[in-house]
Amino acid sequence: MTSSPVHGTWEPRPAARWEDAYLSGNGRHGALTFGDPDDDRTVVTHHALVRPDDDSGAGRRLPPLLADALPGIQDRLLSGDLTAAEDFTDGRPLQWVRPFHPAFQIRLRHRDRAAGPTGYRREADFTTGEATTRLDGRTSRVFVSRADDVIVQHVTGPGLSLHLSLDHRLPNAPAALRVGHGAVLTPEGALLSLRARYPGSDLAYTGVTMAAVTGGSTELAPPGVRVTGARSVLLLTRVRRHTGEADVTAEGRALRDLLTTDGRTYDTLLDRHLALHRTAYERVTLDLDADPAERALPGSALLARPRGTALLERLFAAGRYHLLSASGLLPPRLTGLWTGDWDTAWSGALTLDANLGLQTASAAAAALPEVTEALATLVQAQLPHWRDNARAVFGARGVVAPAHTDGESGHSYHFSREYPLHLWTAGADWLLKPLADHDETYGTRDPRTAGALAEVADFYEDFLTRTGPDGLLAVVPSYSPENRPANGGWGALNAAMDLSAARHALHTAAAYHPDRSDRLRALAGRLPPHRVNADGALAEWAWPGLKDTYDHRHLSHLYGVWPLDEITPDDTPDLAAAARRALELRGPENDSAHGHLHHALVAARLRDGRRAAAALGRVLDGDFFHDSLMSSHYPHRSVYNADAAHTLPAVLIETLVQSAPDRLVLLPAPLPALPRGRLTGVRTRFGAALDLTWTPDGGTAVLRPDRTRRITLWTPAGAAPLDLAAGEERVVPLPAATR
Repeated sequence: MTSSPVHGTWEPRPAARWEDAYLSGNGRHGALTFGDPDDDRTVVTHHALVRPDDDSGAGRRLPPLLADALPGIQDRLLSGDLTAAEDFTDGRPLQWVRPFHPAFQIRLRHRDRAAGPTGYRREADFTTGEATTRLDGRTSRVFVSRADDVIVQHVTGPGLSLHLSLDHRLPNAPAALRVGHGAVLTPEGALLSLRARYPGSDLAYTGVTMAAVTGGSTELAPPGVRVTGARSVLLLTRVRRHTGEADVTAEGRALRDLLTTDGRTYDTLLDRHLALHRTAYERVTLDLDADPAERALPGSALLARPRGTALLERLFAAGRYHLLSASGLLPPRLTGLWTGDWDTAWSGALTLDANLGLQTASAAAAALPEVTEALATLVQAQLPHWRDNARAVFGARGVVAPAHTDGESGHSYHFSREYPLHLWTAGADWLLKPLADHDETYGTRDPRTAGALAEVADFYEDFLTRTGPDGLLAVVPSYSPENRPANGGWGALNAAMDLSAARHALHTAAAYHPDRSDRLRALAGRLPPHRVNADGALAEWAWPGLKDTYDHRHLSHLYGVWPLDEITPDDTPDLAAAARRALELRGPENDSAHGHLHHALVAARLRDGRRAAAALGRVLDGDFFHDSLMSSHYPHRSVYNADAAHTLPAVLIETLVQSAPDRLVLLPAPLPALPRGRLTGVRTRFGAALDLTWTPDGGTAVLRPDRTRRITLWTPAGAAPLDLAAGEERVVPLPAATR
C-alpha cells in the first residue's frame, strides 16, 4: 500500500445542522460538536435520558395478559383461520417506548473576534475521539472520557473573551419543562448547573459544568459567566438523571477532583481516555489502497464521490468509531448515542427486530468486545421483564424479548394489529447470538450467556407443544417482522425466522448445558424444515398455503443464512439456492438503509459479491450519510439513524472474511470495485486473529491462533483442512483472482 488510510474526517466549515455535528462518546455520555466559531456549541446526551410517563401513563407499560386466551387462538390458527391472531390483544392502542432526548447544549459565545476567520478547520479524530475546531489561532477540542465518564472541552487562544452557559433550548424541547440554572464563581473559575424537571413527573436531570479558567477574569453573567482575556478555558461536564434534587456541590467537587488528582490537565485526562479508546479502535483497520489525494479530501467532498475507495475506507473507520463510542451503558440506539432534537424518530429506541442486530453485527469479527459487553449488560438488566413477557403473553416459563425497548423497560408493550410485535418469539435468540459468537471467538463460556440461554430453552419447552397435520411441532402464533402473508393476517404460523431461532437457541443452549442436551436437541429435531415455495424461493412462512409478500424492507425469513449458519452454500446447497432466489425476489419497499445492508449481508453469506455490491451501492448512491459520517434511515439524509453507519463495517468484513467454529472462508464475496486491499486484526470464531491481503494476482492470510484445532479453509480455489497450533503463526497463500 502506498499510504495509510485516514482515521478521521474534516470539514472546511462549521456544521449548519446538528446532524452534521461531529460525534464523541464513551457509551454513556455523548457530545455533538458544531464547530461554530462565534457560537461554539456542544450538545450533551446520555443513554439514560428517556422522557418518563406522567403519572397517568406508567401503568400501561406492561405486557398484555393474554395467556389464558392462547390455546383458543392456537386452535383457530391450526384449523385454518388465518386472521385469528388479530384478536390476540388486549385492545390497547399502539404505544411507543419512552423517547430518548438530548440534555442541553454547552455554549461558548465568543466576543471581540476579528471578522473574516482565517484558517478554519474542524476535525474528528477517530483514534482519540476528539472533535477539534481551529481558526484565528484559537483551538477548541472536545472528547468524552472512557476513563473518567466526563465530557472534556479545552479552548485555547490569545485573549479569549466569551460568554459560557448551559442552554436547554433545543428543537422540540417541551414547553412545560421546568428548568433552573445555577452559576457560582470558584477558585478555578466557575461552576454552572442546569436542572430540568420533566412535566408531570418526579424525575429530573441535572447537568454540571466546571470551568477552569487560566488568565484573564471571570464574572457572573446569568444564566452563565463571562470570561475576559483568558489564555485557556477547560470545561468538565456530566449529566445525571434522578429523582428529587441533585447535589450540585458534590457533583462539582467530583469534577474538581478530576483535575486536582495528580495535577491533571487536558492532556493527562486525554491520555487516561486513550488507554481505553485508542486500544479498542486500533485493533482492526481496512486499507483499500485509495488515492492519497482522495484520502486528503473533507468528508463532504468524499460523499460527493460515492463510489470512491477513499470514502469506503473512511466510512469503515467512522462506523467502527461511532459503534464503539455509542456502546457502554447500553448498546447503540436507533440514533446511536446522539440526537439534537427532542422529537427523535421512532423514539430513539433500541429496536430489536432487526436494527440492533444489524448495528452490532461486526462486534466479534471487528474485535469490539466493548460492544458485546454493552449488549450483555442490556440483556442481564432486562431478563426480569422478559420473564414477565413469557408468562403474560404465552403462559410459559423462560424469557421472551420485546421488539422495542427504551433501554430501561424490557416489557413487551409496543404492538398493534398491524405490528403484533408481542407475538415475536425470536428476539432473545438474535440478541444472544453475538454473545455466543463472543464466547466462541475468545474461547470462554460467560455464565451470564449460559443462564440466559437456559431460560430461552425453558420458554421453548413450554411453548412448543402444538403440532401441525404432519405431526411436527408448530410455532403458533408466529410473526415475521414486520411483514405478513399475502393471504393471511399479521400473526401466522411457522415463520421461517421463528423456526430458525428456535432451532438455534435449543442447540446453543444444549451446548452450554450438557445435562439438558439430549432433551433440547430432541425438541429442536421435531421442528419442521423450511419450505421452498412455487417460485423456488425460501418461503417466509413454512406453513402450507401461506403466500409470500416480496416487497418488504425486512429479510426476517433469511435469518438462517445471516446471522445464523443454518443455511450455507457448503452444507445446505439446495436451501442456499432457495435463499438466493428469495433474495432476488425481495423488493426494497421504502428504501430504508437497514434493508439494503441486511440484503448485502445475506448476499455475502451466499457468496454473491455482485449482489452485495449492488445493495451497498444503493446506500452509497442514495445520499444516506451526513457530513458527520453518521447516517440516515432514508435516502437524501432523511431521518438521522445509525443503522447504515454501524452496519457498513460488518458488510465489508463479511465480503472478505467469514468464520465459524470449524471453518474459515476467505474472499467469499469480493466486491468487484475493490480489487486490492488489506484488512488487519479481525477475529475468527475459532480463536485466531487474522490479517488478510488481496490483489488481482493473489494474496495472503496470516493467522495467529490462540487455540489448537483443525478447521476447514475455504478460498476461491476450493476447500481443504487446515491445522492450527496455538501461538504459531500460519501464513495461507491465496490464488490469483479469476479473470
